[in-house]
Amino acid sequence: MTTDADYTAESNELPLNAIAVIGMAGHFPGANSVTKFWDNLRGGEESVVTLSEEALTAAGVSAKTLADPAYVRRAALLDGIDEFDAEYFGMTPYTARMMDPQQRLFLQTAWHAFEDSGYDPATFDGAIGVFASSTASGYLMHNLMSHRDPQKLVGEGITVEMFNLVLLNDKDYPATRVSHQFNLRGPSLAVQTACSSSLVAVHLACQSLLSGECDMVLAGAASIRVPHHVGYGYEPGGMVSQSGHCRPFDAHSDGTIFGSGVAAVVLKPLQAALDDGDRIHAVIRGSAINNDGSVKMTYAAPALAGQAEVIAEAHAVAGVDSSTIGFVEAHGTGTPLGDPIEVEALRQAFEVSSLDRSEPCVLGSVKSNIGHLDAASGVTGLIKTILCLKNKAIPPTLHYTAPNPELHLESTPFVVQNHYASWESEAPRRAGVSSFGVGGTNAHVVVEEAPQTSSAVAAPSGPQVLLLSARTAESLQDARAALAAEFSRDQHLLLPDVAFTLAGRRAYEVRMAAVVADRADAAAVLTSLPDKQEHDNASVGQCPQGISPGANRVAFLFPGQGAQHVGMARGLYDTEPVFRENFDRCAAGFAQELGIDLLAEVFGTGGQERSDSGKGTAGLEPTDLAQPALFTVEYALAQLTMSYGVTPAALAGHSIGELVAAALAGVFDLPAAIKVVS
Repeated sequence: MTTDADYTAESNELPLNAIAVIGMAGHFPGANSVTKFWDNLRGGEESVVTLSEEALTAAGVSAKTLADPAYVRRAALLDGIDEFDAEYFGMTPYTARMMDPQQRLFLQTAWHAFEDSGYDPATFDGAIGVFASSTASGYLMHNLMSHRDPQKLVGEGITVEMFNLVLLNDKDYPATRVSHQFNLRGPSLAVQTACSSSLVAVHLACQSLLSGECDMVLAGAASIRVPHHVGYGYEPGGMVSQSGHCRPFDAHSDGTIFGSGVAAVVLKPLQAALDDGDRIHAVIRGSAINNDGSVKMTYAAPALAGQAEVIAEAHAVAGVDSSTIGFVEAHGTGTPLGDPIEVEALRQAFEVSSLDRSEPCVLGSVKSNIGHLDAASGVTGLIKTILCLKNKAIPPTLHYTAPNPELHLESTPFVVQNHYASWESEAPRRAGVSSFGVGGTNAHVVVEEAPQTSSAVAAPSGPQVLLLSARTAESLQDARAALAAEFSRDQHLLLPDVAFTLAGRRAYEVRMAAVVADRADAAAVLTSLPDKQEHDNASVGQCPQGISPGANRVAFLFPGQGAQHVGMARGLYDTEPVFRENFDRCAAGFAQELGIDLLAEVFGTGGQERSDSGKGTAGLEPTDLAQPALFTVEYALAQLTMSYGVTPAALAGHSIGELVAAALAGVFDLPAAIKVVS
């Protein structure tokens, strides 16, 4: 526990133990992506549906159950839990059918999170860890074991078949399944603390990074309820809602509703992420976990002291005063017992503030939108909070009409917001995320908006190359459409960031490259016909299906005299440091050998007045200017291309281009090449 004396003047400097969130992905009720998830949150959508009698009957719900007035025909469903590309993950169809959908969808979500981070695990130079959670496998019990004779199973023991079923369905294996699938060598742990599992996994993942056990880590969870298209039975005094709505903090709250979801985040130490130029979604300043012990009414009940202590400890670890936190994504189950205890715990934790609060702190709960995702609820709340920070806005907590009088909100610094509103703040925006598990393991994380970088302040100008690939032409077309839609809807996307992320993804057999000028141009190019090769100043190229990337080799071909013109490559010189560095090296050599100023001659920035009307102008017609200029531009362009990771298997050239090829091939070094050209 921290005290007022522990807080000095508030600093906006991020601590040395800060962790960057560089990738995230999820599959939620009503949303198959993080983008759609935010759209639903912003629009105040409740993704809990009412099931028809036909759907319930088809799912196996009996007529007797349907006739029970206590049966609530509501559910928070996931689309596509029966869909899985077994071939993509190198599995046989039989293995995929035997695998719990929680493991299947977590594999997919893990891969999407790595793609969002811009890293291919196969080429990452470092150890990658995995901390993952899931709930008990309803799929094993309902789908795989329901037709088996229980008496026979008792006597069989652990057969080969049963052992395989355990590996494919048990809660012990989601983390190691991901590590095996993607050849990850860092720590790989299943984390099981009931409802708080995934936020505890995030905390442990941060600790693993800080201790140096790994260089990057994936943390997340899957919770998929099987049978899926079914409701639930209400019992007075229980934790589930009679109305079929989760109403956190509301006077009419009557319990929670359980749903299904899968989510994951990719984490790196903040300084490493900054050094590597990663896109940073948000920063975890600090986190804490503890347990209630036995000081509570029952094993499954929440406890005030433990929750208050874990929140205060997270503030101390993060080095922040609670008055600087503007939003808390609460556990917020909407239960008559849980909400009042949680708000009182928050009040006590925030009471240690040494600074005056200028604005109230907003409480929210994503459970009002999608229900309680059990083991996946904590990381889902974290992703919602990151989206709030990124979008500088707080979406509504649904069904909130008046405060539950047991919360005593009037004596706290908290308010509940039932409308979408921008999040104004002169200082860096900060938020807290809570997750409390049955059994008493509590977790709290302090999150801050990403620090501004030079790319965030002023994005580089000029065209960018967008790389897409897939295993089939149809999948590539789907990827094009999805990326085009993202460019159209999100005006905050920076084109260089998108190009950087796409370039870090794994390359598959069917590929496309598009050179685009801006977001609007990118959307237009990506939605053009596949065989269209040009769009204004942009170009699109697509490799045919069935050509293995290993069978394609790159050759660099360099032209001779006649291709030169004043102003050639000026855009590259202005925007690409690698090109500029190598151009200047060559220019310095030719200045020493020939006494010419190539910067002035090629770009028309000095020396004799020269026309820049285009190719073949008199400005670079003389051989003593043309050949040094061509050599310099071609050499710098080749170095730039190789800096992108394009390695030539062959080099060839005509006339002066032969000397460029020879220099790059190592026939002679650059100073010798400049002497030969001169």
